Amino acid sequence: MAVIVLTESNWQTEVINSDRPVVVDFWAPWCGPCRIIAPIVEELAMEMGDKVKFGKLNTDENPNIAMRYGIRAIPTIMLFKNGDVVDTRIGVQPKEALRQMINSHL
Repeated sequence: MAVIVLTESNWQTEVINSDRPVVVDFWAPWCGPCRIIAPIVEELAMEMGDKVKFGKLNTDENPNIAMRYGIRAIPTIMLFKNGDVVDTRIGVQPKEALRQMINSHL
């Protein structure tokens, strides 16, 4: 499964109302570490997309959502389940650490 581009207009449908857990990558184009973690998130989406939805939200273009969830540093990875945040990781994370985080909530 591909990584979904999340915006304020599709956030409710894709994340809050999702019937599957959702991994959200909060990022911005100017963020160097965000460019490091992006391919890791894409790989996990290809490997785990049958069980979990993956999305990315540009915090510069969607500041209201970033503020709502208290995003102060990027990249931030949040795992949502039934519309609620169940886990958070800040900064670049190894692929296996993210996989373990996700699997612990399945």
